[in-house]
Amino acid sequence: MSDIAIRYRQNPILSPNDLSPSNPNMIIECLLNPGVFQFKDKIGLLVRVAERTIQKEGFLTVPIYDDLGKVELLNFKMDDPKLNAADARVINYDGVDYLTTISHLRVLFSDDGTHFYENKSFPSLFGEGVYESYGIEDCRVSKIDDAYYLTYTMVSPNGVGVGLRTTNDWKTFDKKGMIFSPHNKDCAIFEEKINGKYYALHRPSSPELGGNYIWLAESPDGCHWGNHKCIAKTRSGKFDSKRLGAGAAPIKTEKGWLEIYHGATEGNRYCLGAILMDLYDPSIVIARSEQPIMEPIAEYERTGFFGNVVFTNGHIVDGDTIRMYYGASDEHVCLADFSIKDILKTLGL
Repeated sequence: MSDIAIRYRQNPILSPNDLSPSNPNMIIECLLNPGVFQFKDKIGLLVRVAERTIQKEGFLTVPIYDDLGKVELLNFKMDDPKLNAADARVINYDGVDYLTTISHLRVLFSDDGTHFYENKSFPSLFGEGVYESYGIEDCRVSKIDDAYYLTYTMVSPNGVGVGLRTTNDWKTFDKKGMIFSPHNKDCAIFEEKINGKYYALHRPSSPELGGNYIWLAESPDGCHWGNHKCIAKTRSGKFDSKRLGAGAAPIKTEKGWLEIYHGATEGNRYCLGAILMDLYDPSIVIARSEQPIMEPIAEYERTGFFGNVVFTNGHIVDGDTIRMYYGASDEHVCLADFSIKDILKTLGL
């Protein structure tokens, strides 16, 4: 086995029962992979909280967000011939798809990195407007100078794209809108400019020609992106044979930019691997994992809302140690440590 993660013995560190629903009409279904940041000597998480609506007899109720980020409940009669509720996750009414759960981002803080709490003076982030009406998901946080860049998945009937909000204080946010149009997700911005330009990893999807690959983009201002290049594709027979996508912001090492990414098989088993990119031209891939550096082997990773999943988009780097916060089985938030040197050894460096 190639797994080199050192799991926190008291995992999971967060489960659905540890938080309260955002709305009295909602129930927390699961907690998923958080964005991670440091702020005023504390470790912060932006946890994806997926909620479902309390159901009424004879009706199927689904939630959406309005233009102001408030939950609006849509009630459909179960015997309505326009309703197709065969899929427990996505229902269709009169030709329009709706999600049965909806996600927002909850801000949590910790003094020790393992025990997290809410501070009500720091608001949660909800979907706002037509392109976020079905929620916001899977946030990555990159700190560049004094600003935090939050890249996240925008979900709506129009598709899945990448949104950007920035903040300096975690109380007020500058909404930049959609920076990568559908279908796109898994966007992680480098935390340092290279040759005067911003760089980001992202994952467009092309189901008919091409696939779910990792791409690199560059920008003059962090908002407008171009010069896209595909840098990593799926590989038949390996842990990333069906899809792959970036985790958190790449880590600068002496050997190159180190990116921990997720890869999935046709059976939807999610593992983590590593990619090393050139320091001066990150479109050049120096090395890539042949075997995963982390696999879903713990019980809380193998069973849950959606089992056999380890998925990360957030970490803290301290010297050689990567303190990685990750989602397990699409239900819990967990913690594991990696050695950068050990990851590089798996890459033959």
